[in-house]
Amino acid sequence: MASPVPDQNLFSLDRYHVSTELGFILPGPLDELPAYFQPWMDIARRIPELVDAHQLRFHVDRMPLLNSQFLKGYRELRLAHLALGMMTMGYVWQEGENKTVEVLPRPLAVPYWDVSVRLGLPPILTHADAVLANWRKRDREGPFDISNLEMLFSLPGGESVHGFFMATFLVELSALPGLKSIPAVINGVRRGDSEEVAAALEEVSRALQSMTDTLKLLHVYVDPAVFYGIMRIFLSGWKDNPCMPKGLVYEGVQEEPMEFSGGSAAESSLLHCFDELLGVKHHAKGGGDFLLRMRDYMPPAHKQLVQDISAQPSLKRFVQEQSSERLTQTFQLCLTKLLAFRSYHINVVSRFITVPAARARQLRDKKSPDDEGEMVTKAPTALEERGTGGSGIMVFLKTVRDETRKSLLSDNSEEKHQADESW
Repeated sequence: MASPVPDQNLFSLDRYHVSTELGFILPGPLDELPAYFQPWMDIARRIPELVDAHQLRFHVDRMPLLNSQFLKGYRELRLAHLALGMMTMGYVWQEGENKTVEVLPRPLAVPYWDVSVRLGLPPILTHADAVLANWRKRDREGPFDISNLEMLFSLPGGESVHGFFMATFLVELSALPGLKSIPAVINGVRRGDSEEVAAALEEVSRALQSMTDTLKLLHVYVDPAVFYGIMRIFLSGWKDNPCMPKGLVYEGVQEEPMEFSGGSAAESSLLHCFDELLGVKHHAKGGGDFLLRMRDYMPPAHKQLVQDISAQPSLKRFVQEQSSERLTQTFQLCLTKLLAFRSYHINVVSRFITVPAARARQLRDKKSPDDEGEMVTKAPTALEERGTGGSGIMVFLKTVRDETRKSLLSDNSEEKHQADESW
């Protein structure tokens, strides 16, 4: 049995920028910057229409070079990073995959770089921007419901953009009880209290199930043809992307081009935390290197939380050393729910990427495709087999899922089958 530890050494989420009400989501994000920065806001709020009119680059090229040092406080920096990131994605991809740019102009590149350095985030749109800091309630007293949520800034794609980002926001929110239970798991292991650990893991398993249930909103609110044919390129980066093999020069920052990955679900700190807690190991060649790199796209405090969870005494070893049937079953259930989430995510990616990609290949030689067919055939061909983060999407996701399956304590084929087929 583990030795007791002093209370002052108890693990806590207090220093990791984790909200007790929202988890990793930024509470009460600002929707306005000081008047000095109005040129940014005016353009950022019009990105979809300016892209459609092929005018976004024109307006960004003529922006004044503003001094980002006048931004005060964490929330102003987060809003600025979001606005500049949205503008950057629109600027780079305004003309699609064949007319990308090699240089991000100084009025955008310099302040974006400076704000990124101050926040410890990369100068590209991240999950922390587009999901965690890009929201407000229409009715402040109303519920956290997709119909009562709106984005501060959008990208081309209409209602499907709203559905995609707000459904992802609600997945983050649904995980809150599990995230808040992580300290109880860690402290219970330290104290050798199997009942405390089991009770906390029950919350984790319920949260993982809730995440899977909430992810199903994507099927309701996002049109796969719109996601694949319009939205997806604006989430793509300039690392491991054949469209931009040299990367992007940030004018006024560095003369050599730099490479950054596009937005990816792997940038969410949630599954990293649950993997580290449950002892799920991802091997370097199987996707572990990519997942590790994605931690550099998280807010530094969230990345530190993931690292600190990984440094705690092994939960898996603790479970194996105890003679608690409840603890063993609850631990297994958490892994089963995590496996089910990843299996369902593969189903989602298949519907939104793999199937439209196959249809696009079939329709390219068709003279008069329908509206949806025309939309998918115009999608970037270089991204057909890749995620927006640059990974080989299906191979990566299946490898991560299989590595999760291997973490189960026993070879319970029925349990694994239920996890794989739960969607």
